[in-house]
Amino acid sequence: MRRLLMRFILIDRKLFQYINGRLHNRFLNFWLYYLTNLGGATFTIASSVLIWYFGSSSWSKSGAQAAISLAVSHVPVAAAKKLYPRLRPHLALPGTRTFRNPLKDHSFPSGHTTAAFSLAIPLILGHPEWVYLFLPLGLLVGVSRIYLGLHYPSDVLAGAIIGTSVAAVTVALWP
Repeated sequence: MRRLLMRFILIDRKLFQYINGRLHNRFLNFWLYYLTNLGGATFTIASSVLIWYFGSSSWSKSGAQAAISLAVSHVPVAAAKKLYPRLRPHLALPGTRTFRNPLKDHSFPSGHTTAAFSLAIPLILGHPEWVYLFLPLGLLVGVSRIYLGLHYPSDVLAGAIIGTSVAAVTVALWP
């Protein structure tokens, strides 16, 4: 079991180094630096509340579901960050590329990715025709967190799973 865990950690680190190191270029530096904010608190809270308040009845319902899943999903994120205090890659791996004012709190799981999927999944489930916009945006937020040197791929995967799970349960239990 320990050998399997060590292999997983090695794959996680190699994938991180590929995305964070080899993929760097000016185009991605610009776009991913700004797209990462689509998973930030300001954007996700404002988006869900605005859709809830100003949307048509079906969009309003999806916005309310997104707001609730966004709030609920951060409980397991906060708990995991306390239980598994993992150093961010830019603090643990020499040579990691990062940008101005990188975060210094714990890395696991990615809160931005959790938030992006907590917002995207209720919108996708309520309006499946929009999957081609919302799913790629959620995935880009996750990739941007690796690219910016702030998270390992496993942090992003955990965030996507938490965000998706909480959002799916929120939608399923919605009255």
